[in-house]
Amino acid sequence: MQLQAIDYNSPTAQEDFVKSLRETGFGVLKNHPIKKELVSAIYQDWQEFFADDSKYDYRYNVGPQDGYFSPKVAETAKGHTKRDIKEYFHYYPWGQCPEKQKPLLEQYYGEASALAKELLAWVEKHSPADVAKHYSQSLSSMVDGSQQTLLRVLHYPPLKGDEELGAIRAGAHEDINLLTILPSANEPGLQVKSKDGTWMDVPCDFGTLIINIGDMLQEASGGYFPSTSHRVINPEGADKTKSRISLPLFLHPKPEVVLSERHTAKSYLHERLVELGVLPA
Repeated sequence: MQLQAIDYNSPTAQEDFVKSLRETGFGVLKNHPIKKELVSAIYQDWQEFFADDSKYDYRYNVGPQDGYFSPKVAETAKGHTKRDIKEYFHYYPWGQCPEKQKPLLEQYYGEASALAKELLAWVEKHSPADVAKHYSQSLSSMVDGSQQTLLRVLHYPPLKGDEELGAIRAGAHEDINLLTILPSANEPGLQVKSKDGTWMDVPCDFGTLIINIGDMLQEASGGYFPSTSHRVINPEGADKTKSRISLPLFLHPKPEVVLSERHTAKSYLHERLVELGVLPA
C-alpha cells in the first residue's frame, strides 16, 4: 500500500481522494486551503499551554467531555491494557478554552470543519449507487448544525526512558467519527495498518493534511469505506526528548442521525467511549 499526496487543486482531486480512502482508509492532501502558518502558530501556542500548570484549571467536564485530560485519564486503545502516553485538550465552540489560545483555535476549527464537510461531500458524490443506498440521508446533511465535531489538541510528552513496558504514544485504534482531518504533526510517528497486516509510515511533510475514515462512515456505508487501524509509535532513531503536538479534527454527525439498522450516532459514540474507558460502563 502506498499513500501519495493528492493535489487539492487537481482536476481529478475528488476521484483520486475517494479512491485512496476506499483502498487504504486514508487520503493525504497538499495545496489545500488551510495555511501551515496557522497550524504552526497553534502548535507553538499549545506547547506553552501544556508546559504550564495552569492547564489543570481546565480539567475536563465528564458529561460534555470538553477541557484538559491529563496522562492519568488519557485513553486506553480498544484491545489494549496500557494507557496511551499523552495528554490532550478537547475543544468545542461551546466549551471551555483558555483565552490566549482561543482565537487561533477557533479560526482553525471553522476552517477545518468547512474543509471536512467538503471532503465528506466528495465521498458522497463518488459513492457507488449500491453504497449510497445505505445512507439514511445525504452524508453532508448528517453534520449540518452538529455540535459534536471535536477538535483535539494532543501532546505527546518527551519520553524519559522509564515508561511502562509496552506503552506507546497511541495504541492501534480506529477513529469513531465520519472523517478525521489531521495536519502533519511536528514529529514523525503516525503509522497505518495495510491490508496485509504490516505497518507503514504516513507521510509527515509539514503542510500536508492527513484524512482518514472513522467507524461511523464505515457503518453508514455498509463497510464499503474502511475504518483503518492506525497508531502513533516512538520512532526508532528519533529524538525521544522532543514532544509531539497533533491537531486532529473529528467530524461528527448530529446524535439523532441514523447510521445503520444497529446504530444512531449517539448510541455508537456512547458504546465506543465506554470501550475506551472514557465513560463508565
